[in-house]
Amino acid sequence: MPPRRHQNPKTKAPSSILIAVTGMSPAVLTETVWALARETPPVIPERVVVVTTISGRQAIERELLTPPDADRPDRWQELRLALLGSEAARQERLILEPPRLVEAPNPRTGRMDWLEDLRTPAENSATANFLLGELRRWTEAPGTRLILSLAGGRKTMSALLCACASLLGREDDRLTHVLVNEPFDDPRLQPKFYFPGQSQQRLLDSAGREHQAAAAKIELADIPFVSFRNLFERDLIRRPSTYTELVQRCRTKVQEVARGNISLKIRRSRLSIEVNETPVRLSPLQGVLLLFLAENAKTGAAPPEKYSAALDPLRTYSAQLQAACAPDDFDDWRDGACLPADFDDQRLRKVLNEIKTKLRQAGPAAALAPRLPRRGRFTLDLPPSAISLRD
Repeated sequence: MPPRRHQNPKTKAPSSILIAVTGMSPAVLTETVWALARETPPVIPERVVVVTTISGRQAIERELLTPPDADRPDRWQELRLALLGSEAARQERLILEPPRLVEAPNPRTGRMDWLEDLRTPAENSATANFLLGELRRWTEAPGTRLILSLAGGRKTMSALLCACASLLGREDDRLTHVLVNEPFDDPRLQPKFYFPGQSQQRLLDSAGREHQAAAAKIELADIPFVSFRNLFERDLIRRPSTYTELVQRCRTKVQEVARGNISLKIRRSRLSIEVNETPVRLSPLQGVLLLFLAENAKTGAAPPEKYSAALDPLRTYSAQLQAACAPDDFDDWRDGACLPADFDDQRLRKVLNEIKTKLRQAGPAAALAPRLPRRGRFTLDLPPSAISLRD
């Protein structure tokens, strides 16, 4: 469980929790904290949570938690002193929690093992699950505001943190990246740069040039993200066991929403359809195919299992269209609706792709394109209520 938050009852401000992914450059952590403290108003996280690997934890211990010499504090203590002043030793802010090491099941030992690095799909999957669990732990704590830093670690970790933020993040949570100007972003500086107020001010680059740490410029970039939490609240409450499971649930929900937001209007005697009030002109072959799909979706008819199995039903349907042509309506295209004798499954795919291209070129009508048949599904993926058919 997250630690009990310490909050002034008069202000009732939410507790700020910094969650960061880090790798072999833990300076992104001190840089982010420094940048937050320089905002207006200043943001001083109460807790700092780091998700990393074995090698990342070793880098944190070596660079931030080990004093450079016996007469000086370690760099994390130095950062707290620089930002909190003489009261640092009595304030429960900027408390660095023990690093959270990504775990993965090891079938050979029957235990959960800490990861040394992220190199395989299985390790990436384990990291996604771990990050999801860590964010859930904090987003379910009342009165907290998360600041998620994706500046460190491997790119995969940053990408997964961003994805988890969209799934679990709340409207007032933040996703950030830290930017440091040259040459202070160069890990070859001796000694290394951690924040402008560090005690070791004289830094030398690889060419022997001297730079003062105080001259560094640190900028914190907020990265906008879409919070799906309200949309998928019930799915989140169900506590999926894996990141992949939650993504699949949300993807299914998005598809349901997308299907419900499409309106398709077709007149059987005309080659122009309307998708979300946008007209799209079809060719006769395109009209036959789309009408066939729409009729099946409207009536709930069993779909063909594959493209080749759709040819005979499509020929039968085209003949029925031709027979229904109004003889005194010269705008009725159905007189020429019969499929050519050499119409095969390759031609069928070509016509289907032509329809998708026209829809994508028609602005709002593009919403229908993903609902057309694709591999493994020869259906128009729309509810009957979304389809309007008339002669």
